[in-house]
Amino acid sequence: MSEEYEVHGPHDHAVEHAAAGHGHGGHESHGDGGRDPFPSRMAVMTAILASIGAILAYQSGNSENLALYYKNEAAIHKTEAANQWAYYQAKGEKQNLAELGASLSALAPNAGDAQRRFAADADRYRQQKEPIRAKAEALEKQVEEDDVRSEKLLHGHHRWAQATTLIQISIALTAITLLTRSKWLLRGSLGVGAVGVVLGALAFFSG
Repeated sequence: MSEEYEVHGPHDHAVEHAAAGHGHGGHESHGDGGRDPFPSRMAVMTAILASIGAILAYQSGNSENLALYYKNEAAIHKTEAANQWAYYQAKGEKQNLAELGASLSALAPNAGDAQRRFAADADRYRQQKEPIRAKAEALEKQVEEDDVRSEKLLHGHHRWAQATTLIQISIALTAITLLTRSKWLLRGSLGVGAVGVVLGALAFFSG
């Protein structure tokens, strides 16, 4: 039979300790029948922080994936734009050759048909070049837009990741507060958690 191993985080330990605190409430005398409300409050606080942390972690991963997607799209469009410019250049070279042919035909006697044919070819290549140029420029513009989106999402990812880290630190401080009952640790945990929430809000509104 295979064994499963579970990794417990600060939230799990905090909840377990809270439950143990309820079971030994008789050691201290409190106004609510001997039950100590402090472990329960810390467990609830840790659960709230863990939920916020899970949301922030999801947003961080999602932003990173989207940033990579748009970066990949920019690379694809850049290659397509380069191909279009190469095609445009090829059409230009054909146009130049047709114009040269028309010029040389004008020097030959009785070469009116050849000259008109070369001139028609040059005009056709000139007309074919315009949509190719327009497509290449549109692809270059798309590359710029994709790069801007990628950079913006990557910047947002960093903020989401920083917010997630601060929430995790806040959870750890809450777990230690549950054991030590230190008020300054509690204030520190609340402060770090608040900063994490603010960073998450900034990442949300900047996205």
